Amino acid sequence: MGPGGPFGPGGPFGGFFGHEGGPGGGRHGRRRGGSRAKRGDVRTGILLLLAEEPRSGYEIIREGRERSGGAWRPSSGSVYPMLQQLEDEGLIEQTAGEGRRRPFQLTDEGVAYLEERGSDLTPPWEAGADAYADVRSQHEEVGALAFQLAAAAAQVAQAGSAEQVERAKRLLSETRRKLYLILAEEDVPASESAQGPDGDADADAGTGDGDDGEQPRG
Repeated sequence: MGPGGPFGPGGPFGGFFGHEGGPGGGRHGRRRGGSRAKRGDVRTGILLLLAEEPRSGYEIIREGRERSGGAWRPSSGSVYPMLQQLEDEGLIEQTAGEGRRRPFQLTDEGVAYLEERGSDLTPPWEAGADAYADVRSQHEEVGALAFQLAAAAAQVAQAGSAEQVERAKRLLSETRRKLYLILAEEDVPASESAQGPDGDADADAGTGDGDDGEQPRG
């Protein structure tokens, strides 16, 4: 068996749960960063931040990321064009001074705009943080189930016979294939999701020893 155990390189299940031996492990199982900011979110975020104090485009980007813990990440490619648009609308203006990072501030029209509509605006860093928490919770639930599956497979690898290990490998490979098929589904009815790709009942329904899928004749 390989140095990483049953799920490490050279082990009977190596590579199924990632190169580091855990569910989603390895470089292919990691995702960094939060969600990209949407256009409406950027507009709202800029106006709400400038309502607090004048800020440059760089400071708006940094503040949005810090407040959301990285969940809401407005990019320079979305912030600066929106600053120009808001300036064209007369809602913001650049303060007097020199330098590339001159702060923007709300105009009287911009202040009036927020007084009228501000109560209906949700700070995007709060919405982004809530969405990030929901996604993280889902990842943790799936990760916990994957870890339990890995533990059960490790038990088979360590204590099972050669035949049992081979059966476990086939079952894991089939499970991985079906997980990818879930991503390929588009509005598949629940009654059809229990069937295989050819319309037959799920093969897992009768996987006893020696069962070749035939039904007993009456």
